[in-house]
Amino acid sequence: MPTRIPSQSRLQDDAHEIAPGLKPRGQVQWNLDPEALFEAAVRRGEGQVSDGGAFIAVTTPHTGRSPNDKFVVKEPSSEAEIAWGKVNQPMSLAHWDVLHHDILAYLAGRDELFVRDLFAGADPRYRVPTRFVTTNAWQAMFVYNMFLRPATEELSGFTPGFTVLHAPDYQADPGRHGTRSGTVIAVNFRDRTVLIAGTKYAGEMKKSMFSILNYLYPHQNVLPMHCSANVGRQGDVAVLFGLSGTGKTTLSADPARELIGDDEHGWSDEGVFNFEGGCYAKVIRLSKEDEPEIYATTRMFGTILENVVMNPDTREIDLDDDSITENTRASYPIHFIPNHVATGRAGHPKNIVFLAADAFGVLPPIARLSGDQAMYHFLSGYTAKAAGTERGVTEPKETFSACFGAPFLPLPPGKYATMLGERIAKHGVHTWLVNTGWTGGPYGVGKRMALAHTRAMIRAALEGKLDTVPTRRDPVFGLEVPTAVPSVPAGVLDQRSTWKDAGKYDAAAAKLADMFRENFKTFASQVTEAVRKAGP
Repeated sequence: MPTRIPSQSRLQDDAHEIAPGLKPRGQVQWNLDPEALFEAAVRRGEGQVSDGGAFIAVTTPHTGRSPNDKFVVKEPSSEAEIAWGKVNQPMSLAHWDVLHHDILAYLAGRDELFVRDLFAGADPRYRVPTRFVTTNAWQAMFVYNMFLRPATEELSGFTPGFTVLHAPDYQADPGRHGTRSGTVIAVNFRDRTVLIAGTKYAGEMKKSMFSILNYLYPHQNVLPMHCSANVGRQGDVAVLFGLSGTGKTTLSADPARELIGDDEHGWSDEGVFNFEGGCYAKVIRLSKEDEPEIYATTRMFGTILENVVMNPDTREIDLDDDSITENTRASYPIHFIPNHVATGRAGHPKNIVFLAADAFGVLPPIARLSGDQAMYHFLSGYTAKAAGTERGVTEPKETFSACFGAPFLPLPPGKYATMLGERIAKHGVHTWLVNTGWTGGPYGVGKRMALAHTRAMIRAALEGKLDTVPTRRDPVFGLEVPTAVPSVPAGVLDQRSTWKDAGKYDAAAAKLADMFRENFKTFASQVTEAVRKAGP
């Protein structure tokens, strides 16, 4: 059962700060439970209620993250370690000071604020107490869903290790604040503070904390990972890496295994632990038949549906409607999934799976990786966007995101890759590459891999049923492809044979191989020759 947090509502004492420099003049709602937050969100007109009881919020014009508006403050304590560049854009201390001052003043003047004290990191040895301050009740409910909820006694004297100041309706001034637009996500490791303004998209709060843990944890010999994780009945842990849309959440919610978490985890000397206390599932075209556990959450009280379309007359939701965005989301506490791991912790992984939604339709459906190949594909972090999923994307578009999470990595990718390689070798972990994308041709010609086949392949790998199966070497990508998988037709395992025109397959495979090689030039000097040669 979830931990209940007592509701607290009071006028803020002028002598008391809820964050350094923040003395609100209006009402401050402290650690309200979901029911009270739900009531407040409805009272304030922040969204609508569906017929199933979920709360629906629309975040337009921002329906996804704004990576170009994310900044890291350049300050002495962290400056030498940060991998500065497009991902980690620098913000000067002078601009930070002005922006921080202005957002504090804005928040102080609101009639009502919502404060939520939570933990990031399920292992008590590594958890980070975090205070979220926001102007919206539904977004306080979002972080309640997504992070770890302290016990009542833990709230007494709660001291935040980081504070997130969330002002979604405040617009930054590029000339005054050094931003590129009215939207800003700024992280200051010295002040242990995050500022978010100009966007209602709730995922910014979640991912800003992931960025923080990606900085903090390597200093504690913990590998932060953008992955889902589950555990089998024999205690065998599996970790599934993948970018958005590759199936991390869907494939980790397996009725035969217990869910540790769906998106972000740490790997310490003791094992794997979840960063969060909830799930943030992509729900566009969600199927009750294929994904019953996740589907059920979209009809539950306490779930937040982000940018999901609802019929105004019947209040029925339409999960197939992408008129607002393809990136429709459901946020819900992890205990909404029946077979979850209550502690959010488990042992060391036995298997690691890299998920790639290959819209070119050429990667094998499943392949066994050597240690060097695992390092190569971890640093590559490949998937491909299908045509039509984003404005201007008219054909499959390759995406390479180092460590399957480049936008959230403050440190150089090689640091995380080295830590992963050491752990794979130490614990004898089996690694796999699984294509959840297209077969029989690229997007628009072929079809998406059958979820039932992908589930069967992953299940067979995790249960050790592929350990002794003969393999064939893919001539383009150099991967060892099993020749047989239980419950999967043999023809599915040979991508080239699924295409009507083998010549077109050869051309598409060669094109993608060239993309891999070009992308990996960035990491060539950071890895061994064996890893450099482990790619296509």
